[in-house]
Amino acid sequence: MTQWFWHDPWWLAVLLVVPVVAWLRGRRRAPVLVVPFAATWHRPGTTTGTPWPLTLAYLGLVLLVIALARPQRAEIRQESDQRGYDIVLAIDLSGSMLTEDFERDRHRINRLQAVKPVLEAFINDRPQDRIGLVVFSGRAYTMAPLTFDHDWLRRQTSRLSIGLLEDGTAIGDGLGVALSRLQRAGQDEGFRREGAFVVLLTDGSNNAGGLDPRQAARIAADRGVIVYTIGAGREGVAPIPVMDQSGNVVSYRYTRSDLDEPLLQDIAATTSGKYFRAQDSDTVEAAFAAINQAEKIEFEARSYRLTEELFTRFVFAGLACLLIASIGTMLQTQREALT
Repeated sequence: MTQWFWHDPWWLAVLLVVPVVAWLRGRRRAPVLVVPFAATWHRPGTTTGTPWPLTLAYLGLVLLVIALARPQRAEIRQESDQRGYDIVLAIDLSGSMLTEDFERDRHRINRLQAVKPVLEAFINDRPQDRIGLVVFSGRAYTMAPLTFDHDWLRRQTSRLSIGLLEDGTAIGDGLGVALSRLQRAGQDEGFRREGAFVVLLTDGSNNAGGLDPRQAARIAADRGVIVYTIGAGREGVAPIPVMDQSGNVVSYRYTRSDLDEPLLQDIAATTSGKYFRAQDSDTVEAAFAAINQAEKIEFEARSYRLTEELFTRFVFAGLACLLIASIGTMLQTQREALT
């Protein structure tokens, strides 16, 4: 950021004198001495001369006064040792995420619809972090590797939908893929990271995949990766839509929540993380807000100012104006003498 400063701003008040002098000089019948040789710039009764030398002389005086005020151009620079986190969001896309036990604006929505805007807000609030996205149902898949391109990541998040993968809930595989993405990132050179953690959100119990969730949690603990777990959905029975081949809702059936809370609590405890129960849109948002606050880095920024003295430019410009005005006046005088 560039700013202008005046070291001695009181000199700028002298500029007010220049137009006053010009006005008084215009009212006098005899020439007024303003600068050396100014007496020859005006001859009473002369009408052939042009006023530009006098105007240029006044401009030169203005530039010299500005130079005395010592103008400076300053550039404000800020540097900060910005070290963020590597974060992987592991999101359940099993069929039960279509269960409509959440509300927004008094309209019933499914669990995935409640989670997606919260994910986008979480991404927006962490601009200094590399964030990746892993989705899982019957198997796990990396939808977005760790990236600083959060605009692209939000577009990927908006594409989340049920049916991208075979149905099921492979919590262990989802956590395992998230850990593999973090391990690869830790081997990259050129990045100074504060740490890494995983946010795992599911609404069911582990019933697919080849990696046991508790074993995955122990691997995370050995690597120093914290895992925050979120259990989505209300307890009890909730409606889930039945769709035809075109994706249209034809009816509803009711299903009971099979969330394995002890498992999610164990995963969080093993990795020194925390478990959250999200039974509505507000508690989903509160869970992500709590994680965001717990794993936040305050950056120490250093600012300094680079200044450039500009008075020499105004001095040379002012002297040049006075010199040209003097030469112009002498030429006019010689021309008038010849005529």
